[in-house]
Amino acid sequence: MNWKIEYKYLLLIVAVFLGCYFLPVGIARFDNAVLEAFHLVKWYAQEHVLLCLVPAFFIAGAIGVFVSQASVMRYLGPKANKIMAYGVASVSGTILAVCSCTILPLFAGIYKMGAGLGPASAFLYSGPAINVLAIVLTARILGPQMGIARAVGAVLLSIIIGASMAFFFRKEEKAKLAIQMAMPDEEVKRPLWQTSLYFAAMIGVLVFANWGRPQETIGIWATIFAAKWYITAGFAAALGLILISWFQMRAWKIGLTALPVIALAVLFPDQPIIAFTAGFIGLSIFTSTDKGEVGDWFASSWTFAKQILPLLLFGVLVAGLLLGRVGHEGVIPSEWVARAVGGNTLMANFFASFAGAFMYFATLTEVPILQGLMGNGMGKGPALALLLAGPSLSLPSMLVINTVLGLKKTIVFASLVIVFSTICGMIFGIFFG
Repeated sequence: MNWKIEYKYLLLIVAVFLGCYFLPVGIARFDNAVLEAFHLVKWYAQEHVLLCLVPAFFIAGAIGVFVSQASVMRYLGPKANKIMAYGVASVSGTILAVCSCTILPLFAGIYKMGAGLGPASAFLYSGPAINVLAIVLTARILGPQMGIARAVGAVLLSIIIGASMAFFFRKEEKAKLAIQMAMPDEEVKRPLWQTSLYFAAMIGVLVFANWGRPQETIGIWATIFAAKWYITAGFAAALGLILISWFQMRAWKIGLTALPVIALAVLFPDQPIIAFTAGFIGLSIFTSTDKGEVGDWFASSWTFAKQILPLLLFGVLVAGLLLGRVGHEGVIPSEWVARAVGGNTLMANFFASFAGAFMYFATLTEVPILQGLMGNGMGKGPALALLLAGPSLSLPSMLVINTVLGLKKTIVFASLVIVFSTICGMIFGIFFG
């Protein structure tokens, strides 16, 4: 008998037993926190899995199948033009209105296809951080200074964090590049413009299906919101035509996918998510049974879904247990958070960055949260620190990043986000606090 192994089992059993024995069931705060955890994960499943993650999985799968590794390396690889690579990665969020979880399949796709760690990290940070709608909402509710500071800070931090990751792990990047350079060039199956339109159609579906409601009832943002599902339907129709014309998918398959979508849209006009879900179910069925590259597309997308979705749901559950939903409390009292971020001290800025990095923020929800915190005495510096750290990172996203980058790189990435968000908050608080 190997006593070292048996002692480990014994310690695990004792730890589990003690956890069960002293489980604080019956204490109001704990019982409420458990309920909040399930409320948050239910809300996440209803609002984000179908509308955000499913399209993102299909886009990530398409990156793995239809984008050549040579193309990714040319524009985002370790030897790519640094200005172009970091420039593209740092402004990606202006196109992708997504949260810290939805960006993960896209990040995993480009990183596994050969993107350098630096540009990939910049993309991972900037995707949810540089959201045009969120920045506009920040400026209108929290003031133009905060909106401008958030936009400028997010772009700069994405470049700084990406460059720092590339520097810290430069030896690994050189080894990765040497392996990639030895690989033969892949055959290009279709022109770049066709592949670009294919991705544009999927990104259009992702962006407009998740277009948030603006505060104003008139204006361009309100007009787009009112027509969001018609625009989404247009991009979906374009995707269907592209699959038929350039990807040799049978027209009858697209037709059978579209018919129930149209019928459900007519029958349930006030619940467009039903038709939206039916569309992706049909697309999944017919792509999964295809024997060609369209079938490979589904298989790649399914791989990302299996890897990412369980970790995200578990992470959201834990985040809900600790911090609750917007306007509700978990195990950690909200008054503790409000008290810790008052003023513009180094500790207040660090705590805002640290707490924001572990909290889960859905797209646009960070602004009303900050509005309430600032009403309770939160300083402008910590507010900016939380805006820079919160949307780009969360406990659920860290769990997934760990499976892609490994624990060491995940810790460094999270630390860089927290440290540089703290510094930006301090500087902003000193000059504008």
